[in-house]
Amino acid sequence: MAEPLVTLPGDGAFLRLDDLDAERVRARVTWYYYVGGLTQQEIADRLGLTRLKVNRIVGQARADGSVRIEVRMPLADCVALEEALKARYGLTEAVVVPSVGEDDQQRVIGEAAAALLDRLIVGKQSIGVGWGRTLSATVRRLPPRKASGLWVVALMGGLTRGSGTNTFEVSTELTRMLEAECHYMAAPVYCPSVESRATLLTHYGLADVMRRAREVDIALVSCGDLSPRSNLAATQIVAENAEGLKQAGAVGDMLATYFDADGNPVDHPLNQRVMALPLADLRSIPTTILASGGIHKVAVIRGALAARYVNHLVTDEAVARALL
Repeated sequence: MAEPLVTLPGDGAFLRLDDLDAERVRARVTWYYYVGGLTQQEIADRLGLTRLKVNRIVGQARADGSVRIEVRMPLADCVALEEALKARYGLTEAVVVPSVGEDDQQRVIGEAAAALLDRLIVGKQSIGVGWGRTLSATVRRLPPRKASGLWVVALMGGLTRGSGTNTFEVSTELTRMLEAECHYMAAPVYCPSVESRATLLTHYGLADVMRRAREVDIALVSCGDLSPRSNLAATQIVAENAEGLKQAGAVGDMLATYFDADGNPVDHPLNQRVMALPLADLRSIPTTILASGGIHKVAVIRGALAARYVNHLVTDEAVARALL
């Protein structure tokens, strides 16, 4: 009996199933080496190959043009996960990258998010941005461009201490890469009281920034859980309220607003004092991108997707499988 053939998308070429499996391995080896930063021995151990086999694949990919600036081969497993995520959560687009070590995962997701944003930004006038290590990695890998008339707005207040991932720093770097105009939400991420927040929002400058945040064409956000691995959860104000947030049902935050497993903001004083675009307002923004990964964030990512706060997702393979 003849071996079945599979049609490859794009050029209509045919491959036998054994050949297709070999292409999957080749794509994964190439991705792990050139993008994921793994050593050849680490790749061999992960995929059950010999180091010599990995070395040959890496060398061939470089010689035949498969590797230039980016890996030019789709990962079939990740593509299947992307389609399943779109169907399950009503997403316009999903990007799934292979899971790598925790130290590299945010960088890898950031690279993928930068490629997505670079494509979506064409013809747009405004971008709203949150904060965090993943978004910091995203803006650093965005190709520089001169976008006439483009403006950037911070979607939330910031911390009083710089970290490279603070709202002000992320929005400033994005502005620099795009040669755009920037509007800062010049206030702390959490105000001292509900009354002080209301007073600050009467200031014409902050009121204008909040209006601009609601009117952006694209919003780029990340999310965090309640573990010490989250930048926000590690701050003194959140650490002091962590137990109360958990008791209120919080699984994590997006734009510093804590919400439960269904994506509903929890009833907690911190949420009433947050200086940020309300999560419900994300739904009216045409293009919303959540870039976040790591298996410890599954619950908070699922909550954000369940509440339909975003319509684009960039995450890693392990998270994608858990979400499905």
